[in-house]
Amino acid sequence: MKILTSLLFATLVFPLTTTANTTLAVPPVPEIAAKAYYLTDFYSGQLLATRDADIRIEPASLTKLMTAYLTFKAINDKKLSLDQKLTVSQKGWKTEGSRMFLDPKTPAAVNDLIKGMIVQSGNDACVTLAEAIAGSEEVFAQMMTQQARQLGMKNTQFKNATGLPNPEHYTTVHDLNILSTAMIRDFPQFYPIYSLKSFTYNNIKQPNRNLLLYRDPNVDGMKTGYTESAGYNMITTSRRDGRRVISVVVGTKSTEARAVESSKLLNYGLQFFDSPKLYSAAKPVSQLALYKGSQATVAIGFNRDVYATVPKGQANQLKAQLTTVQPLIAPVKAGQTVGKLVVSLNGKPLLERPVVALQTVAEGNFFSRTWDSMKLLF
Repeated sequence: MKILTSLLFATLVFPLTTTANTTLAVPPVPEIAAKAYYLTDFYSGQLLATRDADIRIEPASLTKLMTAYLTFKAINDKKLSLDQKLTVSQKGWKTEGSRMFLDPKTPAAVNDLIKGMIVQSGNDACVTLAEAIAGSEEVFAQMMTQQARQLGMKNTQFKNATGLPNPEHYTTVHDLNILSTAMIRDFPQFYPIYSLKSFTYNNIKQPNRNLLLYRDPNVDGMKTGYTESAGYNMITTSRRDGRRVISVVVGTKSTEARAVESSKLLNYGLQFFDSPKLYSAAKPVSQLALYKGSQATVAIGFNRDVYATVPKGQANQLKAQLTTVQPLIAPVKAGQTVGKLVVSLNGKPLLERPVVALQTVAEGNFFSRTWDSMKLLF
């Protein structure tokens, strides 16, 4: 491995010197009256605060985030359409808990079922969508668990689409944060539904149970949950000054408590940290020497925008180091990993991101390959 630093440092330091230099001491995380919690910056993905991140918890209706994720995926894959009409089954109609009051005699549009699931937390809507996608809620639950694994949720298992209690239906606040992040990232076209304050179906208007939607103009989602055994749970996201943070709070004592404790976490993350953008996706940060190729160099950069979250005012203290694969030999495909970036603060690693080739470069002709082979020998 060879260390390449000079040009990368230049592209990193310049934009960070424009950051405000008012440094705030980061206080301890406020006391959170909950069983477990997890707070991250959405853009950098960095963890800002947590307690009992990986203990097994009952998600209750936070389960519906995965039900929604698979529903949106089915729509993207053209297995469902928003105007498609579905009829609730007897199982769905009789499912206990919160509901959107579907009528077995009146088919409902998928678009309405989605809003009933998200805003009204309708269990009848969840079962109807699950059966339409997978044939049965049981098979759909297997799909939910499989999708969880694909997203990196290692400590989650689903047994239903609603979140009704089941001893084999569990997750962690860490895994719920992974799911929440994926929802916003993968389905931005559907995400605004989570900010709706009410929805009316069958002449019944129901409010969104996320109290922070009414109290904080920066909050635009996501989902609440409750069962007697789980307590009061909530996943919340808030935007301010170009940043977004996501909190997961579970096991509080009341609807008011979950709102208050979530607000504490959100404000902590937004008030005491900055998240400068270090690099833009698909924008070259350097040229890397390439052997046996149709050209002598290849542009390298990142598949996604790169952000770093730091205590407020400390962005200009960031340092970066790029390690690349050497020698790099053609052919090279666009998106191929060719190194890694490590960003550190005060000598401690803060984040690591893969560096990729930004273009495809084919093998060179016989003579250029032969010449480069000789160079590599010496």
